Amino acid sequence: MALHFSREELAERRSRACALMAQAELDGLLMFRQESMYYLTGYDTFGYVFFQCLYLGADGRLLLLTRAPDLRQARETSVIEDIRIWVDAPDADPALELRDILLGLGCRGKRLGVEYEAYGLTARNGKRLETALEGIGELSDASELVSRLRAVKSDAEVAYVRRAAELADAALEEAIDLAAPGAFEGDILAAMQGAVFKGGGDYPGNEYIIGSGPGALLCRYYSGRRRLDPRDQLTLEWAGAYRHYHAAMMRTIPVGRPPERQIEMHGVAVEALLAVEAALRPGRPVGEAFDAHARILDKAGYQAHRLNACGYSLGTTFSPNWMDWPMLYHGNPEAAVPGMVFFCHMIIFDSERNLAMTLGRTSLITERGAEPLSAKPLDLITV
Repeated sequence: MALHFSREELAERRSRACALMAQAELDGLLMFRQESMYYLTGYDTFGYVFFQCLYLGADGRLLLLTRAPDLRQARETSVIEDIRIWVDAPDADPALELRDILLGLGCRGKRLGVEYEAYGLTARNGKRLETALEGIGELSDASELVSRLRAVKSDAEVAYVRRAAELADAALEEAIDLAAPGAFEGDILAAMQGAVFKGGGDYPGNEYIIGSGPGALLCRYYSGRRRLDPRDQLTLEWAGAYRHYHAAMMRTIPVGRPPERQIEMHGVAVEALLAVEAALRPGRPVGEAFDAHARILDKAGYQAHRLNACGYSLGTTFSPNWMDWPMLYHGNPEAAVPGMVFFCHMIIFDSERNLAMTLGRTSLITERGAEPLSAKPLDLITV
């Protein structure tokens, strides 16, 4: 089997999940997040784009309802033994099949947690689920139950994150080697992703972000490639991914001599990033990290050019994105805990001057505070 963690570690995770279920007075948990399935059982698939549910009972029982293409996928990559298949048909309603399964498990009158916050549970399927389970028992939103467990990484998970960070550094080296006047963005992307694959890594949870010229001021992927001008700017956001664990980075690379304003923006971004990392201390609310970011940028006159969040947790995530819970924004009361991993990004977009500057890297929270996982310096990269 293709398990990325020991059976003992997976069992311990499920035991902790059951303990949280007991605290929440839940008799069972209906999981639709692929991340939860992977975390608790090792199950690795993109089959969650269809109706798929993993049931975890308070007694530790596991049962997966999925489609036929994922039968062997579950057998080969997970510890799940009870796998039920729903069959494609014009009138197929897997929610009704799940209802019958739950009745067979004695769930009538029970209180069941549901992962409503899941890309694997569309609004349409969510309505079908509630209709099918009406009258069986009480449904309770338990979207964050497993997410809270996943936020704090084990030693084995941290090892994967560290490897992902090494792959992210390798990708940056490729970008620096290729970025130059006349360079094609497609070649840069291919080299960066290729470095991750050559290092044994995975596709990331979302597309790499690349933009030059006016596109350097966008922080989302968009389709279309261009060549770099003699004087230009290139914004990159990417992640090394290993066993689905991510370590993200972000850089804006001026092409040719950068204007003084952009050099100043980089200096402010460095100061803000270091302040954010210093604020990510065990036991302190993660919202304080955003406040440190805002304090530095606002004092330097960049309030109008910053965002309203400056990072988020990273871990094992599946498409469509690598962002995880919790996020760094003002007032977020969640406390930093050793074992958490955060991507901190300083993003300054001056639309009036058409200038971009970004700087970001991934850190592990330890007993002493944030430990940056990238070996690359924060110096301004120019080509």
